[in-house]
Amino acid sequence: MDFDQPLPRELKGVDSSSLFRLEERACDLGLSQRLDPAWVRANTAPNGTHYLWPALWHSLSHRPDVPRQLRCELLITLRAGHRVVSLLDVLPDDFTPLSRVTSREEGMQVSQVFDHAPSVREWLLREGEGSAQL
Repeated sequence: MDFDQPLPRELKGVDSSSLFRLEERACDLGLSQRLDPAWVRANTAPNGTHYLWPALWHSLSHRPDVPRQLRCELLITLRAGHRVVSLLDVLPDDFTPLSRVTSREEGMQVSQVFDHAPSVREWLLREGEGSAQL
């Protein structure tokens, strides 16, 4: 991959099964930013839409066998309708085919939620579950 490649500026919307696959892949590869796939399955709205926004390129210099990843901001819709933010490292080949959000209105709404939603850790602490769940 070309290291001068610009960061994709695309908001991607994913369904829950796609999110599960991305989290499991990140876990299998030992990528730095991911959630426990079991937690994601237990807490994510089964029919929810979740969003990925690339924040930066990331690579594991100590593991040259792992390709460079997109470190994405992740907005997750939970079962109870709450939304929380996290980070997720995604391989470019897994990111590219995801559905792009093309509606400006939807993009603006998601941007506002990203700005105000608590992190997963903050939400867990507020719910009294603590960060040990992750």
